[in-house]
This record gives sequence, structure tokens and C-alpha cells, in this order.
Amino acid sequence: MKIIIVGCGKIGSTIARELNDEGHHIVVIDNNPHAVENLTSSIDLMGIEGNGASYETLQEAEIESTDLIIAVTGADELNIYCCLLARSAGVKHTIARVRNPEYTNDLPRVKDILGLSLSINPELNCAREIDRLLKFPGAIEIDTFAKGVVELIKINVPENSFLSNVEVKSTADFFKGKVRICTVERDGETFIPNGDFVIYPNDKISLLASSSDANKILKKLGLITSRSRSVVILGGSKTAFYLADFLIKAGVDVKIIEKNKQRCETLAEMLHDAEIINGNCMDLELMAAEGVENATGIVALMNNDEENILISIYLRKISNAKIITKINNESFSSIVDSLKLDSIINPKHLAGEQIAKYVRSMQNSLGSSVETLYNISENNDVEALEFRVKEESKVTGIPLKDLRLKDDLQIACINRSGKIIRPSGLDTIELHDTVIVVTKHKGLSQLNDILK
Repeated sequence: MKIIIVGCGKIGSTIARELNDEGHHIVVIDNNPHAVENLTSSIDLMGIEGNGASYETLQEAEIESTDLIIAVTGADELNIYCCLLARSAGVKHTIARVRNPEYTNDLPRVKDILGLSLSINPELNCAREIDRLLKFPGAIEIDTFAKGVVELIKINVPENSFLSNVEVKSTADFFKGKVRICTVERDGETFIPNGDFVIYPNDKISLLASSSDANKILKKLGLITSRSRSVVILGGSKTAFYLADFLIKAGVDVKIIEKNKQRCETLAEMLHDAEIINGNCMDLELMAAEGVENATGIVALMNNDEENILISIYLRKISNAKIITKINNESFSSIVDSLKLDSIINPKHLAGEQIAKYVRSMQNSLGSSVETLYNISENNDVEALEFRVKEESKVTGIPLKDLRLKDDLQIACINRSGKIIRPSGLDTIELHDTVIVVTKHKGLSQLNDILK
């Protein structure tokens, strides 16, 4: 598939790498020659220096033969205009990054008129993800499937947990058949375990369960399940605004600490029920004076990754709060893993997941489509995908034990008209099911791809 990406910033670069890895023909456009050079020197793709909102530049990128354009510059209006130009050139699929809260609210009304296939708001997506984590403080990460009916919950295995030093198959009685262990992360490597796999203390494991069972399971494992009721947000970004709005509507006490006075005044006008503090989040005396250590949730959303990491390490020592840390720089991954931070949020990866899901649905031609997609390992080498079965195929009506499934792949769940099936070898995939697959094979776009 030929894809043009306008904007080589953090989001655009991440999307370009992910789609390039999946074998698509990528062309990137940016006004900044250094941004184009940096990206094209690290990835084998075509780069054009120029204005992506200029038809002449789009023609240079051969817009007429393009399947999809993704506009992710820093300006919402420019992104929307790029997509309008692309539609006028016959491009059927367009994606625009739209971050302004006012535009985000109004966009559904004019999306069809503008010809937008999809709009993405990384800050809003990030805020939603954080809000979910604050609802279940005992979880490191939470991904939802089947329109909220099924959840994949990542936890850290405590030293004294029942799960420590036991085989996966031995956990069935404890969980009463209501949980499937999908992945185990250990020492920077991710495993898709079979029944004989042994879980060790401090492993990170992903558990698939129905939403109705998730809270009970976390409680049974001795993890915190009550929602954070007082949250301190460090940094007053767009993500902070969206998150504070979610939390206030849920009855949570919210305090935002931001060093830019003008931004504080803007937030105070938009968030009447939040306490806005003008100050430096790295000022430990200020942190103490504001009683940050007494909060039940703390979210580090400053623009500097290093500051987010350092303040999270400090707060981990003085507070029992659920701490969530925003990190954009992928090179910090191995370092951060050794620091044992609670939960890490990467807005670029969330945006990449959303676009990858859309692209794979575009590719579908064999009766199944990608409904949901998540990267579920810290190294982004394992995906969890939800497929909808739209017509009979090579995988339907056949017991799972008789299917020649690829290695490093697990059929984790079948949703049949709301009934959640944790499949055994005798179960089958049927028409209209949705099927959750966990795999190390990148780029699956249809259910038949699970076969060797």
C-alpha cells in the first residue's frame, strides 16, 4: 500500500517506522530538511522537503497513485487542509491529527463533509489511557476488547504472590477458568507461554478476563482495586486538560501544577473545579507544600522525559500513590524497565496503534477485519488483535487443535454474541464471532494470517 505521511515530528516518525516495518511504501513530507534527512537516513523510505499543504508538493509525492494520506503536522488546520487536497486528487482514505479541544468536539459534525476517514488526537487518547489506569491502580496497563466486555490487564507479580514460581497450567484452579495468561515479560524479553511455562517473581504478566471479573481478580491477587480519588497532574499540557476533565466528571479531586503562568490562567478558565498551582514540578519543597505525597494518583506529564522519570522515582519513595509517567523517547525503554516505575505512557505508540488498526482494516479482503489492535510488550514485539469474522474461511468451523497455527501465537478469547469463550482445542471459530489473538507476528491483517 502506498502511504504519504505529512509531518516528520515525533508522531509522524513513529508512524512511518511502524508502517514501513509492515512492508508499505512510505513517502514522508516536511518543511524541515533536517527532520526529513534524519528520518530517511534511519529508514529506507522516500522523503520530500516541502509544504504538504501544497498541491505541487503532493504531486511530487505522486498523490494520484496514493492509497492513504496521514497528516500529522503540529497545526490542526494544515492537517485538515492536506486531507482536503488529497481527497480532491482522488485519495480515498485520509487521516488527520486534530489536537485542539474545540475542534475535537466539533469534528464529528463535519467529518464527512471534510472527507476525513479518521481523525487522531494523541493527547486525548493518552488521557483516556491514563484515566483507565487510575480506575485500576493495581494494573500496569489495561487494554479493552469486544467494546469493553473483555480486558487485557498487565500486572507485576509480587514476591509473595500465589503466581510466583508456578506453572501457567497450575493457575487454572486459582482463577476458576476465568483468566487466560497471554504474555510474560522478563529481562527485556516477552514470552507467549504454554501450560508448562513457569512464572517468576517480578515478571510482568498480561491477564485476559471479562470486565466483570477483572476487579475481582485484581483483588484476589492482593492488588489495589479502588479508583484513585485525589490526583495530582504534573504539567499543564493538552493531555493534562483532557485528563482533568475526565477525572472531574468522575468526582475525583484534581490538582494541576504548571510552571507557565499564562497556561495556568488558561487552565483555570477551562477547568473551574480543578485546583491550578503555578510552580515548578521539580521543586521538591513545592511538592511537599502541596501535599503531593498524600494523593492516591500522580501523573507526570511534563514536556521533558528526564524530568518525568526523575520526579516519578522520587515520588515512588515518598508516596503510595499510583504513579503514571509519560515518556516519548523510545531509547529510554531499557533504562526505564530497570527503574520499576508503576506505569509508562507513550502517546506516539498509542497513535501508532490507532493508525495501524485502520491500515490493516483497509487491507482486509478475505472476510475478517481488525477491530482492535494493541502493542502489549515494552519492546513492541507482541500485538493483541481483535478480528471480526464476516464470512466463512479456512479457520471457521474447525476445532482449534486441528488448525496449523503459527508459532508464537495464541488464540486468547472468542466472543460469541456476548458470550466470552476461553478456548480449548475442541472449540471452533464461527461466523460473526470476534476473536482475540496474541502474537509476535507483526502485520496480521486478516484472521487467515494466523495459519502457517
